[in-house]
Parts: sequence; structure tokens; C-alpha cells
Amino acid sequence: MKHIIVRASIFLLTIGFNGFAQQIVPKVKVTDNEKTLNSQWKGKRVAFLGDSMTDKRRVGTTCVYWEYLNELMGIEPSVYGISGNQWNDIYKQSLKLHDEKGTNVDVILIFAGTNDYNHNVSLGDFFSEVTKQTNFNGNVVTRKYRTPNLNDSTFCGRINKAMSYLKNNFPQQQIVIMTPIHRGYAKFNEKNVQPDENYANGEGLYIDSYVDVLKKAASYWAVPLIDLYSTSGLFPMADEQSQYFANKDTDRLHPNALGDYRLAKTIQYQLLALPSGFVTE
Repeated sequence: MKHIIVRASIFLLTIGFNGFAQQIVPKVKVTDNEKTLNSQWKGKRVAFLGDSMTDKRRVGTTCVYWEYLNELMGIEPSVYGISGNQWNDIYKQSLKLHDEKGTNVDVILIFAGTNDYNHNVSLGDFFSEVTKQTNFNGNVVTRKYRTPNLNDSTFCGRINKAMSYLKNNFPQQQIVIMTPIHRGYAKFNEKNVQPDENYANGEGLYIDSYVDVLKKAASYWAVPLIDLYSTSGLFPMADEQSQYFANKDTDRLHPNALGDYRLAKTIQYQLLALPSGFVTE
């Protein structure tokens, strides 16, 4: 990795993960009065599943949101997010988590979905429906009956497959779904150019549709949802918001350290309203 010192007191330029020069914003200093170290989250073992915005390689940033959360809340993070991963990979990350830690984890946070939108994944349906007979108050009646679709080919099927595994293999853990943030323009090379979210994808869908599906999934699978799309404040289509992203010209997709700090603060206060686990001693 090549570093070019431009003004050391302000920022560095680096030729890094995507091959383009990026302004490197230094980590935000977390003050003591921002920390909530005496909450139910102190010392909790938190697994993070997701894509490049969770990846330990710090794509576009010098400090990932979960690193800030460690400092803000005293959690113990274990990170499984991989750049480019989609919701079908969340199932694979869940398998790896279980293989490595069993159930020795308190909380699982999932931050994914933006790559499914970008790769034109069909939404599909959460359920397949048939008619079946059942006993209702002593009488045999025929009613509609639904079963969750578990597959890798649709967004709904991918979510169901991952959540079914997590619910069955981590029954005492708190599981939280986080929606993707807004998407700005990104150009990582000549063959990897990603339009901003005002363009529909190849399915004719906007990212809002994928966010809406995640909201429904959280409801069906009975898990909390942190709606970062709505509450993070990060809106890369506005030029003044480019200060929160890796590069105003080539990467308004990945938050920089300032953007990750804003994400972390949003997540911090959402988590404070939730139980950090359900294991009884």
C-alpha cells in the first residue's frame, strides 16, 4: 500500500483497496462522556456479519463502526463480514461463526443487502402457499398454509435461509438486522462502476425495495431491526455529505472514519434500548 503525505495534520492519500486515491480521514476521538460502558452491553460478545462496511480490512475507512462500538460500549466484537458478500453469504458466515464459537456469543448483528441490490438479485417471495386440512375446534377445515422459501436465488429466500439457521442454532442469542445505508456513486475500476441509488438496478428496483424486504423479514423472524437507511443521517447524494464517505468523486458508497463514527453512534443508542442476551444463569 502506497501512502502520499499531503498535509499530515489534515489527511493522507492512499492507493488502497479499490486502486483509487482516497482521502483518509483519521479516526474520531471518542470522549468519555459519549461512552456508555455501564450498560447491559458491557463485555457482551457480539458477532458482526456483513459485507465491505463490516470487513476487518477497513474498506474506505480508518476505523470501522464496530471498532467505535467496542470503545463506546465495551463490547467484545468478532467480525465475519467480507467485502462483496450478499445475503446468501450471511448463511455461510453463520456457519463459520458456529464452527468457530458454537453458541459462545451473546449477540449477532447483520449488516447486509446493498450488494444484493447492486447484483440485481430478484426479490422473490417469503412464502410458498398451498391448501391443507387442519382441525379447527373439532372440525376438519381446509385453509391456506404457507412455508418459508429457503433458497439462494432470491433475496427473500436468502434471508429466510440465513435466519432459519440462526434461529435454530442460536436460540438464546439476540439477533439484530440492520438495513443498508443509502448508496452513492462509486467507481472502483473501469469495469466496476456502480451508479447511485437514484438509478434502478437490472431488476427495475430501487434499493428502497430491498430495505422494505428486510423490515418485513425482521418482523417475520421476530428480531429487532435497526433502520440505518432511515436513521443514520448518511445521504451521499448531497455534495456536503461527501465528507462522510471515502472519496467524493470515486467512492460515495463506503463511509470513511467520520461516517463510521456516525453509524456507530446511531447503532449505540438503538442497542441501548434492546436486551443484550437472554441466557439465564
